[in-house]
Formats: sequence, structure tokens, C-alpha cells
Amino acid sequence: MKTLKTNRIFQGDCIAIMESLPEKSVDMVFADPPYNLQLGGDLHRPNNTRVDGVDDAWDKFASFAEYDDFTRRWLAAARRVLKDDGTLWVIGSYHNIFRVGASLQDMGYWMLNDVVWRKTNPMPNFRGRRFTNAHETLIWVAKSESSKYTFNYESMKELNEGLQMRSDWTLPLCTGAERLKDAEGAKVHPTQKPESLLYRVIMASTNPGDVVLDPFFGTGTTGAAAKKLGRKWIGIEREQDYIDAARTRINSVEEISDTSLLVTPSKRSEPRVPFGNLVERGMLKPGDVLYDPRGKAVAKVKADGTIVSAEHKGSIHKVGAAIQGAPSCNGWTFWHFKTGDQMVAIDLLRQKLRAEMAGKELN
Repeated sequence: MKTLKTNRIFQGDCIAIMESLPEKSVDMVFADPPYNLQLGGDLHRPNNTRVDGVDDAWDKFASFAEYDDFTRRWLAAARRVLKDDGTLWVIGSYHNIFRVGASLQDMGYWMLNDVVWRKTNPMPNFRGRRFTNAHETLIWVAKSESSKYTFNYESMKELNEGLQMRSDWTLPLCTGAERLKDAEGAKVHPTQKPESLLYRVIMASTNPGDVVLDPFFGTGTTGAAAKKLGRKWIGIEREQDYIDAARTRINSVEEISDTSLLVTPSKRSEPRVPFGNLVERGMLKPGDVLYDPRGKAVAKVKADGTIVSAEHKGSIHKVGAAIQGAPSCNGWTFWHFKTGDQMVAIDLLRQKLRAEMAGKELN
């Protein structure tokens, strides 16, 4: 049985190399394939300086049919190496992303999201004949409809200041110190992606120790972000100059030794704590008064772990819903107790009890 070699760059054709890797061995594929930009001659700014666009041979295809054939072949190779519960991300522009999306669906991948990367600093449209192209699109797919794929919902929510992460991401282009330059000050790679984009992708859909494969590795943005987040990585790249830049870049990344800093625990995986446990442990006592967030609605704690208000009795959730005239209520965040002059949600007591159950100390 083949052993998967990780944290290394393979040089050569991505399709052939993926076909040589062990089947079902990687957890996530991130692909930034050629966009097939179909540029018609040089593009100049109003001051007649030339725009440094993508005119490399690797981005040129003779026809749409040739590009579609290439797309299906690399997607098939990626599908073979992807675990059954793995996912694939692919990024593109209006030139290619719709063709790639159709191929993904034709080949049995299951659509999870399309994500719009809105660039805070897009390149202007110098000819003034179209809207400024200010975004690119990422498609996120599972290997199949039945895949039990990874989505770190809590991590994304915390990254977004406690709000659900949306599918429109506002992030800057790769500029400044992050942009790799050669000895003459020219860009090493014309389409280097910002590390913040890969950071979010990898954190969202993998766990520490997972293997992330990038078949169009370029200057190693995927590898650098994966290493920072405690993931293993594999890069495939043809161009030696890009490989040299990627190795230097990734070698400079320091790994985090405390892996607990890389994980946001899922609330679904936390132990269930009935409200009555707080009463049993003396964290709340029969007769203690609970308040709604505004301090208007009042209920008293009963010895059996239910609560009673002037008109309702039952669980913290049932009474909270009845007082609001709502179909449901999260009683843990609705009900508060007073400590001094402060109102504190009873969920804090639940978290303290969970920490005790896990052998931890909650400050």
C-alpha cells in the first residue's frame, strides 16, 4: 500500500501526479486552475503604461473544448484522491468558473456553496467598456450528496465576531509585503492569492492534522496557510521558479505547538447539562429569582429544576417562550440572574459546569 508523503511539493503535471497518489487519501482539495482569460493583446492604462496581466503559457488553451477536457481530467484525478467525506474548493473568474461548475455537477460532486470573494482593491477597468470586475467566485463541493463533510461553523462564527459567516467575503488582493517579488522587483506569480482567503477556506472545512492538496500550487499560499493552521499539505507545481519561492515562503512559517489554539469546540459536541443540574450543584437555589435581559419578566427557580412565573410554569425554555408569546426560546440566554449590580445569563453557569465536567478551570 502506498504511503502518502505530505508537507512537500511534487514537480510535474498535476493530473499525472494526483493519479499516482494513494486513493482516498486527502481531506480537502483547493484548486486555483488556469482561468483561460482569452486576452486579446496588451492592456494599457490611460497613461499608456502596460498592465501586468496574465499572459503565461499555462493560461492559454486553443478552445473551450480543450479547456473543458483539461478541467474534467483534473477534476477526475482530484475526485479519486479525495476521501469520501472530503471537500473540494475551486476559484475562478467569469471566464471559467461557470464551465468548471457545470463539470463539477456532471461528475457527481455535490454543491455546498458558491462564495463571492469581493476585492476591496480591484484593478480598475481601464477601457471603460464594462463594469469593474471586483470579485472572483469560489465553488465549494462535497464528493457526493451523502458525504459527512467538515464545516467548522463555530470557528467561522467567531471569526466573524459572533455572527454567522456569509457567503460573500470582503478581502483585499495580495499586495504589499505579502506579494512575492523577484530580485528585479517584479511579481513572482501574476495571480498570487491573499493568505487571508486560504486561511478562511482551510479553517472552515478541515481539522488540525487533515491533509490539504493544491494541484496548482504556484508560490505556496495554500501550504503557508495550512502550516499556520496545523494541517498537512501537498503541493503540485510545474514551474521551478514558483517551487523555489514556495519552499522559501513555507519554511519561514512557524508551526503552533499548542494545537488546542487551533480548534473551536462545537457546541453540539459539548456535554448536555440540564438546568436541574445547576440546582443540584447549588449554583442556583430554590427560590432564586431569574430575569429576562431587560429585568422585567420574573420567574423563580423550583427544587425540581423547573421555573415558575406569575402565569406560567415549566422548563426555562417553555416559560421563556410563553412570556414572549414565541414558538420557542433558548432559556439559557434568555434568563439572567443578578450578581451585585450586574445581570448575568444563566448560560455562564452552564459553561462553568461543563468546564468542571471536562476537568478544566473556567476563569
